[in-house]
Amino acid sequence: MDQKHKYAVIMAGGVGSRFWPVSTKKKPKQFIDILGTGKSLLRQTYERFRKIIPAENIFIVTNEMYVDLVRQHIPEMDLSQIVAEPFAKNTAPCIAYANQRINKIDTDAVCIVAPSDHLIMQEDAFLNICNDGMEFAEENDALLCIGIKPHRPDTGYGYIQHKEEMVSEHIHEVKTFTEKPSLELAQTFMDSGDFLWNAGIFIWNLKSIQSAFEQHLPEINQLFANAAYSIGTDKEAETIANTYQLCTNISIDYGVLEKAANAYVYPGDFGWSDLGTWSSLYDVYEKDQNNNAVNGRLVNTVDAKGNMICVPDDKMVVVNGVDNLIIVESDQVLLITDRSREQEVKQIVTDMKLKYGDKYL
Repeated sequence: MDQKHKYAVIMAGGVGSRFWPVSTKKKPKQFIDILGTGKSLLRQTYERFRKIIPAENIFIVTNEMYVDLVRQHIPEMDLSQIVAEPFAKNTAPCIAYANQRINKIDTDAVCIVAPSDHLIMQEDAFLNICNDGMEFAEENDALLCIGIKPHRPDTGYGYIQHKEEMVSEHIHEVKTFTEKPSLELAQTFMDSGDFLWNAGIFIWNLKSIQSAFEQHLPEINQLFANAAYSIGTDKEAETIANTYQLCTNISIDYGVLEKAANAYVYPGDFGWSDLGTWSSLYDVYEKDQNNNAVNGRLVNTVDAKGNMICVPDDKMVVVNGVDNLIIVESDQVLLITDRSREQEVKQIVTDMKLKYGDKYL
C-alpha cells in the first residue's frame, strides 16, 4: 500500500500506577527507561513505528500535562502531532479524538493504534504483522486486533476467541471477547487453542472505525464530530475540554469491538509483554544465578532468591536472606512487597493518596 496513507496513533496518557513508586503521576512509566536500555518505553515505541510509517503520520495522544515530556523524549515531533487530552476518559474518546485529527489530513488513512508502554522483543516479526494487517485493513471493512498466543493461563489479560477458518492469510474472524477470566477459565482458554491474549493493538482504515463509532458509540462520535471544526485552531483546547466533560468514560474494546460484527484478529508471537506489573518486568529481565532480577549498579544479594530489585545506581543496597520480594526505590519512596501480592500495589497507591495527598505519587 502507499506509504503516505499509513498512520500510527500511540496512546501515552496512562499513569502506570502498578509501577509505583518508580512510575508517578508526574512521570509515568512510558517516560521511564524501565528496561535499562537508555531509551524510554515511549521513545522505543516511536522508533519502532518509524521503521514502517512516515514520521509526519505518527501521532501521540497524551494528557495535556505530559505534552512537555513527550517533546523531551521525541524532540523531532511537530507539536501538531501531539494530541493533548484535557483528562483521561479511557481509550474510546482518545481514539475518537485522534480520528478527527487524522480525518482533517487524510480520509483514506489506515491506522495502527497502540499503547506506548509495551515490550516487543522481536520487532521484525511484529512489524511484518503490522504491514500485513494494514494491507488487509486497507482493502476490507475490518476492525483488526493483534492477538498474542498465550504462554500461561494469565488472569490479568483480556482474551479473544477466534473462528477456526481464516478469512485471509493468518487472519481470523473474532468469535468472542472475554475480560480477565478466572484462573480455571483461563486454563480452559489456553487448552482450547483458539483463544489469544488481547494486546490492545488495533489496525483499521479510518472509514471503518468512524463507521463503527457511528453505529456503536453514536454519542461520542457526534461530540467529536461537532468539535472537529476547532482542530488546528486557537479554539481547539477549549472545545475539546468541553467535549471531554460530556463524553462517557469507556474503552474501545467494550464500547466498539465487543459489539462489532466486523472484528478480526491476527495471532502473533513476537516477545510481547504489556509490562503491566513488576512481575511482568521480572519475567523479561535477565536473572542472576539465584533468579534475582536486578536494576541498580550497587545491588548486592546474599542468600536471596527470586527477588525483583529496582533501585537508583548511586544507592548501595544489600538484600540478605529474603526470597520472592519486590524491592523498589524512587527519590522519596521505598516499596517492599511480596511478589505474590503485587496486585495490591494499585490499592496501596490509592490508600497513600488518601493519607498523604499527591506528595508521594
